[in-house]
Amino acid sequence: MIYSFNGYIPVVHESSFVHPLAAVTGNVIIGKNCYIGPGAAIRGDWGQIILEDGVNVQENCTVHMFPGKSITLKESAHVGHGAIIHGANLGKNCLIGMNTVIMDDAEIGDESIVGAMSFIKAETIIPKRSLVVGNPAKVVKEVTDDMIAWKTKGTKLYQQLPADCHESLKVVEPLRVVPKHMKIQEGVYDTLRDFMKK
Repeated sequence: MIYSFNGYIPVVHESSFVHPLAAVTGNVIIGKNCYIGPGAAIRGDWGQIILEDGVNVQENCTVHMFPGKSITLKESAHVGHGAIIHGANLGKNCLIGMNTVIMDDAEIGDESIVGAMSFIKAETIIPKRSLVVGNPAKVVKEVTDDMIAWKTKGTKLYQQLPADCHESLKVVEPLRVVPKHMKIQEGVYDTLRDFMKK
């Protein structure tokens, strides 16, 4: 759902998709080909939140900040399921792993990868192309070209997802019996470990 707050109405490009079970509130600007998953909360009640083109904020994520702060998730930033971005800025083409927490005034550099369940303390500056893990999170190595290629491919799936949702997502009644010839979806993306083996 899209909510106005104190006169601020979210701006969402028509090519993007905000799931009806997500909540986008107030001073939020969402660029082209963005995906906002069910259960996500993007609260621009106390400051502005900008999602540049191609950003995805997946299921059950929270994006918010302290009063008077404004943040940007730059082009092709990828925010995994359950992550919390609280007053932090995300660089271009970065990957934020599932259930990660990034605190106020942190800066995640372009093309960085933050591992699942990491905790990034307030005011932490992560350089470009860093692989970051842990609680508290630490840079463990530089992201390789291969890792960025893998990340970029995954994000492209999410950049196609808004168009797919606009075209085919529908509210339906469930089937009561499994159809005899139900197909399983094809694999179109490897885990990082499988990708690195190739």
